[in-house]
Amino acid sequence: MSFWRNIASLAARRVDVADCPDCPAGLPGQDPAFSTAVTALGAKLAKADGRATADEFGVFAGVFQPDAGSDADIRRLYDLARQTTHGFESYARRLAKRYRGCPQLLEDVLDGLFHIAAGDGLITVEELDYLERVSGLFGLSPLAFRRLKVMHLGVAADDPYVVLGVAPDAPDSAVRKAWREALSETHPDRALSRGLPPEYVEVAQAKSAAINAAFDAITRERRAPLGAV
Repeated sequence: MSFWRNIASLAARRVDVADCPDCPAGLPGQDPAFSTAVTALGAKLAKADGRATADEFGVFAGVFQPDAGSDADIRRLYDLARQTTHGFESYARRLAKRYRGCPQLLEDVLDGLFHIAAGDGLITVEELDYLERVSGLFGLSPLAFRRLKVMHLGVAADDPYVVLGVAPDAPDSAVRKAWREALSETHPDRALSRGLPPEYVEVAQAKSAAINAAFDAITRERRAPLGAV
């Protein structure tokens, strides 16, 4: 089963047809606008870090697996699109508008783009910026992008959710509880009561500042409008 049919099958299991009246009829793989936009986004991703090599099409084809009958046309479009990153926003907006009622389908496409970026063993800062921009244009939430980023890159040590010790999809109440408990544990008075020297107060204060910064970052992210970039 090609990617085009596979991704449609995944979407069909997650989205009831009655809940998606605005999506084009039929499978995405049968929709020229879908295959064109996905191919262009994949090709322009290859150029995002300033390097676009001919063998990168193999990585793209390995992830999205275009149908054999359309392989030549997809390859020509890919070679043309990978010359520059210019114009990727219009493809992302077009795809988002066409499939706005199927957010899981758009998230699956972004997941595929992450796989392409990781094809050479390293997702560069430029590629990550590109992926985040596409995610925003798709109208996906910051949490959806964070989830995919963690899946492909692992969790960064300075991730605010790591600092508070909660999952990215934890409810607001759990985040606030973790924040309060972490602050309580790092309070300078607690440090002194545990027998630590007075000099440790500075360390406790630094930890408290990091905990507050993490909580503020999560709060800002969760209050951001969907698709904000």
